[in-house]
Amino acid sequence: MSDVVISARGVQKSYGSNHVLQGLDCDIGRGITGLLGPNGAGKSTFMGLVLGLRPRQGGTLNVLGVDPDQSGPELRARLGYAPEHHDLPGDVQASDLVRHIAQLHGLPRRAATERASDALWQVGLGEERFRPVGTMSTGQRQRVKMAQALAHDPDLLLLDEPTDGLDPVQRDDMLALIRRVGSEFGIDILLSSHLLEEVERVCDSVVILANGVVGHSGALHDLGSATAGIRIELDSDPQPLATALAARGAEAAVEGHTLTVTGVDAAADLIRDLVADLGLGLRRLEPRRTTLEDVFIEASQ
Repeated sequence: MSDVVISARGVQKSYGSNHVLQGLDCDIGRGITGLLGPNGAGKSTFMGLVLGLRPRQGGTLNVLGVDPDQSGPELRARLGYAPEHHDLPGDVQASDLVRHIAQLHGLPRRAATERASDALWQVGLGEERFRPVGTMSTGQRQRVKMAQALAHDPDLLLLDEPTDGLDPVQRDDMLALIRRVGSEFGIDILLSSHLLEEVERVCDSVVILANGVVGHSGALHDLGSATAGIRIELDSDPQPLATALAARGAEAAVEGHTLTVTGVDAAADLIRDLVADLGLGLRRLEPRRTTLEDVFIEASQ
């Protein structure tokens, strides 16, 4: 299997005069990939294009080796999708709903019934599988959506805001389940979210959408190895040091007794010399690592 599960080049999608995607380029690989962006950035629209549920106006899109516009039904048999909305039929038992979706993906009724039961046990709803969905909590309904996305054993799982409406405990449980599905089941996952913290917790890579294009994409572990200046913690007012650094071409952001310095060569040696010259007490001097929040803010500008 190719290391690239989704490849997009120049993808465009508009709704009337609203140009949601304006030439999107990205390659999404194996593992769990976070799809980030502010509300309205086009995350759900992009997922709809991947599923072949909406036609694009331009560009090329390849999902698991095929074009969704040309091979929609065949492709969707290999995809699992948990939508953001909670509009599930309240009077239908969870097992019947999951079985029905599995049949829509091409499984015979008997196999679909067995797989529905297995999937509900996998997501922690085995003993609740005969309950009507309308009697379930938000957290349980999210797990039902996960079960119906998994029941037919897809190659790629698309999750749109899977923690929406969950309390902190339920959210932790859902993120642990997603991580387990990606690691133990070996299913590739595209996780759409607007929460940086949950993407950092479960994802291997990230794609950030902004203004209709990809603002950033890459592996999360690469962020931790990149530096974004130097952080200094003093035991007194850091403003004299900030002023001295600014006179030498550095940018120094002050927060309490901490400085974050960027924009100057040989910064560590210079900082140590200035601290000594100013008679300041140095508590800590260390590289400041680039965070997902840094990248998100830069990509969204």
